[in-house]
Amino acid sequence: MGLAAALATAPAFAERISAPEGAKAYIIAPTDGSTVSNPVTIWFGLQGMGVAPAGVEKEKTGHHHLLIDVEPSSIDMDNPLPADDNHQHFGGGQTEVTLDLPAGTHKLILLLGDHNHVPHDPPIMSDPITITVE
Repeated sequence: MGLAAALATAPAFAERISAPEGAKAYIIAPTDGSTVSNPVTIWFGLQGMGVAPAGVEKEKTGHHHLLIDVEPSSIDMDNPLPADDNHQHFGGGQTEVTLDLPAGTHKLILLLGDHNHVPHDPPIMSDPITITVE
């Protein structure tokens, strides 16, 4: 069973893991308003927590998810994040990605997930950045 199928059949989680005070996710690069060419490398930042792979339950850790052109209000914060082209999972503990994006303007947001891909409470989410791909 693939990640998308496993997440689609996962039960709702009764309690989200509390976020440590002051924890913050942010996008190091590219910077907001940048015009870039493919392939685009995106560097992930995290303050006040550590990165651990999905499935590893360790206090004050999580792993990154990159939201591409996703409105945060559309996310069900009580369940595992979906896995698709707009909700990219980095369950191996990756802190950067290089990918090809369609030409045009894109909104990027980092959202930390716990060992089960569920956002913390409150969510540890970066400020959105907008980039233009030539």
